Amino acid sequence: MSSSIRVRFAPSPTGPLHIGGLRTALFNYLFAKKHNGKFILRIEDTDQNRFVEGAENYIIQSLEWIGLTIDEGPTKGGAFGPYRQSERKNIYKKYAEQLIKEGKAYYAFDTPEELDGHRKDHEEKGKTFIYNWHNREKLTNSISLTKEEVDNKLTTGTPYVIRFKSPEKQELTLQDEIRGEIKIDTSTLDDKVLFKNDGLPTYHLANIVDDHLMEITHVIRGEEWLPSLALHHLLYDAFGWKKPSFSHLPLILKPTGKGKLSKRDGEKGGFPVFPLSWKDSKGYKESGYFPESVVNFLAFLGWNPGTEQEMFSLQELTQAFKLDRVNKSGARFDPDKTKWYNQQWLQRKPNAELTSEFFELLKENKSLTKIPSLAYTESVVNLIKERAVFVSDFWELSDYFFKAPEEFSEKARKKHWKENTASLMQLALAILNSTEPFSSKVIEENIKNWITKDELSFGKVMPPLRLAIVGDLKGPHLFDIIEMIGKEESLKRLQIAIECL
Repeated sequence: MSSSIRVRFAPSPTGPLHIGGLRTALFNYLFAKKHNGKFILRIEDTDQNRFVEGAENYIIQSLEWIGLTIDEGPTKGGAFGPYRQSERKNIYKKYAEQLIKEGKAYYAFDTPEELDGHRKDHEEKGKTFIYNWHNREKLTNSISLTKEEVDNKLTTGTPYVIRFKSPEKQELTLQDEIRGEIKIDTSTLDDKVLFKNDGLPTYHLANIVDDHLMEITHVIRGEEWLPSLALHHLLYDAFGWKKPSFSHLPLILKPTGKGKLSKRDGEKGGFPVFPLSWKDSKGYKESGYFPESVVNFLAFLGWNPGTEQEMFSLQELTQAFKLDRVNKSGARFDPDKTKWYNQQWLQRKPNAELTSEFFELLKENKSLTKIPSLAYTESVVNLIKERAVFVSDFWELSDYFFKAPEEFSEKARKKHWKENTASLMQLALAILNSTEPFSSKVIEENIKNWITKDELSFGKVMPPLRLAIVGDLKGPHLFDIIEMIGKEESLKRLQIAIECL
């Protein structure tokens, strides 16, 4: 493929960007970068009624967070701008009027009340009202009215819309890169509104005109736009323009596999569906996910590389991505798998990076009387990170490194603290006290030699020793913990456990 490939991600700023939209952006980006093409952001804000303040900014920040750098767009500029449809308003009218001149579109003066009446009338008869070839000559438009009547309505400022004149009894053969050949009978299509009575184009007209003027070569978008494909094909033909290649991505399905994933599913299942927090909905970023893991799991929603490899950086995805490996069928969203990806990425992160993130949390921790050093914190991270899914898990996995246990696990106490345990711990205390150097290796040797020499069982010594030091039977290698917290602290904890338990 040539380097003149141009793709666009064209969201509407009507609310936060759902992860389905983010995946569309990702697949566009991967396709463009794979073929040395351009990735363009265009904001489709012609629907002023649904415009939401802050949504455009949210979209841009979401793309930046997961590392999808745009080549052209509202914040970047480019030779094909402006990149907000609201700033391109003056462009569309002439194209709608061109279609009217050529008899491919028409003025429709029907009032909303009249159309509503037709709909109700059809419903009563058990039919569906469709504005198209079979009834347009009976409705109030420039096809049914005389030229004088039309001119009169236009000069007196009667509200109108411009509708596309769908052809009757044609079979369209449409091509989709993912779904293959699709056949459509044009008699089933309605005459879609291209230009609204508020002086703004509808999505369909603006979308086609912009894609043409911005020289978009490949349109990669969600499955929900599949029903618009026939109209978009007809519009390209009506203007005599070269069509881009179309690909419709599969839906992201609920974890049950039935129906499209929604915000409500996230609320019910306790997982995010937005990249960043929006109002009362927590995003992936704020939930502790790494951008790399979000990119990784999104790529696998509807695509696979055809190999066993599951871990991919953005760079690796760019190399591996092929549109023909995208599935037709919906992709089931698996919240557990998203966590698995985060855990894998956490293990790959340098300790220093994880430590600086954890250190910020420690500074905010009210239960700490003294903030540990960065070096000490990094040693802790090194010992506990393999059990964590998020950096926010670190505290629960490592609190005993930073402060003595305030209580002891009741379950562990009942099972492991017997009548003679206190006297055994008194002996362990003496061994720890006399151990030099106080390193994990030497402590372990001394404790194990004592257990073997006195013919004790490991089960009688090790669990209560861990309970005394940690407060529970959790954590990494016990002697590593003892070395880390130091002799003085270890002896103190053991003494308290002997007295309390």
